[in-house]
Amino acid sequence: MKRITSLVAALALGASVFTGTATAQEKGYVGIAMPTKSSARWISDGNSMVEQFEAAGYTTDLQYAEDDIPNQLAQIENMITKGVDVLVIAAIDGTTLSNALENANAAGIKVIAYDRLIRDSAHVDYYATFDNFQVGVQQGTSLVEGLKERFPDQKPWNVELFGGSPDDNNAYFFYDGAMSVLQPLIDAGDIVIPSEQMGMDTVGTLRWDGAVAQARMDNLLSAFYTDRQVHGVLSPYDGLSIGILSSLKGVGYGSGDLKMPIVTGQDAEIPSVKSILAGEQYSTIFKDTRELARVTVGMVDALLQGGEPEINDTETYNNGVKVVPSYLLEPVLVDADNWKDVLIGSGYYTEDQIN
Repeated sequence: MKRITSLVAALALGASVFTGTATAQEKGYVGIAMPTKSSARWISDGNSMVEQFEAAGYTTDLQYAEDDIPNQLAQIENMITKGVDVLVIAAIDGTTLSNALENANAAGIKVIAYDRLIRDSAHVDYYATFDNFQVGVQQGTSLVEGLKERFPDQKPWNVELFGGSPDDNNAYFFYDGAMSVLQPLIDAGDIVIPSEQMGMDTVGTLRWDGAVAQARMDNLLSAFYTDRQVHGVLSPYDGLSIGILSSLKGVGYGSGDLKMPIVTGQDAEIPSVKSILAGEQYSTIFKDTRELARVTVGMVDALLQGGEPEINDTETYNNGVKVVPSYLLEPVLVDADNWKDVLIGSGYYTEDQIN
């Protein structure tokens, strides 16, 4: 009798678990493919999306691929097999997903490119990102303002350029935006590039790897700066900036009479915010991942409830097959003057995290 009672209880529990899962998935099942946990920024993106999707009544499957392309492809295929209704993908390499998206399309699964454009596929329904050209404009403008402030009487300024990962479509927008500010000053002779290394095919940094950036900065210093001073470095991402700064500090910049060059960044990661407060990194770009998650949840909600997702750009992002309808958020420049208002005031960080 005892065994029968236990069996009935177990069956009842199983039924309730099954019902619960079905109810949770009634509104939709969302697969979220993120590139890596090596950047705090992507952890924040993933957490924000899970929190907001689940608050809106969706079930989520969040996976990180640790910058391994076959791993991300396997994760996406697994999500398709599990029957997700929508895929939200921040691609490691935006050119490698065509076959996976063919399979998603065959299964009736909608696809949203998250922050990084997925290229060479007709099966990208929408794109949620920041105004990436404007990110570059802000970086270039900040670099110039910093040069004027720290080295007012030392023109022409010696500057070196770093780009993001060549397999990330955004890296070209960051670079082009920055060069829209810097190129006129280069043409006028106010800025010189002693290494003459320019263009994404030359200055790109694969996988946004800080160690690669540090090694390249080491090489630039030994090859071109034995008898001249670096005044500025265009860096598109905080993880690269930290490596570049390590290289500069290693040969004495920031100590004695050798002023730290103006070094830009992006993503407002905590080590870089601390570096800005220490007078090392000059600026970063804040991209509020909570807002990007909010926009993405809104897109998914509209798609699955039969509505039209909100977009504000239908021209900029051609992925090689189609122009992907997009929603662009505004980035915010952060430096020593406004970091507290922007980062603490918005609740993105607490003072304890920075101090």
